[in-house]
Amino acid sequence: MQSPAEQNRGRSARGIRVVAIGGGTGLSTLLKGLKQYTVRTGDVAPDGPYISDLTGLVTVSDDGGSSGRLRRELGMLPPGDVRNCLVALSEDENFLSKLFQYRFSSPGDLEGHNFGNLFLAALTAMTGDFAVAVQQASEILATRGHILPATSANVQLKAIMDDGSQVLGETNINASQRRIVELQIVPPNPEPLPQALAAIAAADIITMGPGSLFTSLVTNLLVRGIPEAIAASPAVKVFICNLMTEANESLHMKASDHIRAIYDHSPSRIFDYALVNTVPVSASMRERYAEEHAEQVEADIPAIEALGVKCIPGNFVMESHFARHATDRLCHELVQLAYSARRSPELARQALR
Repeated sequence: MQSPAEQNRGRSARGIRVVAIGGGTGLSTLLKGLKQYTVRTGDVAPDGPYISDLTGLVTVSDDGGSSGRLRRELGMLPPGDVRNCLVALSEDENFLSKLFQYRFSSPGDLEGHNFGNLFLAALTAMTGDFAVAVQQASEILATRGHILPATSANVQLKAIMDDGSQVLGETNINASQRRIVELQIVPPNPEPLPQALAAIAAADIITMGPGSLFTSLVTNLLVRGIPEAIAASPAVKVFICNLMTEANESLHMKASDHIRAIYDHSPSRIFDYALVNTVPVSASMRERYAEEHAEQVEADIPAIEALGVKCIPGNFVMESHFARHATDRLCHELVQLAYSARRSPELARQALR
């Protein structure tokens, strides 16, 4: 029989179980970074922290482009965000990225469709279930993790804008000149996937973000039981704040305002930590975003911690044509945080007091 000390060492040796929640480019980019820490069953585990189970929980409310056409014509869930996440976790990422992101351009019914979207549409037609199709696609692509839609219900978004108007549909919301103040889902309270609730309950760390504040992040909290499951999970819960504000979603909002907006759509306060970039972007990058009336998100650390959320400031920005999260530094911070919290849960709780 193992002693308590031996049992603790066994738990510490186990890989970390991660659930990353979001949508759009933000989630797929984060998953691509976290994939570098994954170890499959049977592989030799590294000496340092590693991920033994990685799950991406993806919003399914897109109604534009190829995804929107397939949704209207076939009655399936929009595959675009799921496709991007599958590619991010695939073994042969370079080849599959080119194949799955290939967009047909010749005139005809296929024009504008991505191959990956059609691939998921075919699997959905064969299986009769989008979630099963995603699972089978993961097996075919040998992904280093699992992708789960937040719900299997065919839902739409409805936004209440800052002038009181109501806008239905994600495409219409993004095209609006007004700012979102409240997000709703139609029909309300869709059922979650049981696998999603199970992954959240078993996680060591749960992340939300980066991504469009309302249409990629808040959307997931409108699925029945998801916010309650996050709050009840013993996992460390981390909000990854966006680098820049975004039209419709978060113009002129500070980091703490992002958290408040999420809390306004959740029955419980769900974050233990917030990772916030504190390094200024270059003057040229500020000018580029100013053309869209966007700006760098202000890291108002005292206001964040007044919400009961421990702030982890740092240099998490990388500049190219856009300001993007430096996923290597970001994911290193997340894995270390999860590993430390699991090894010393009492110390982790003290850090939040």
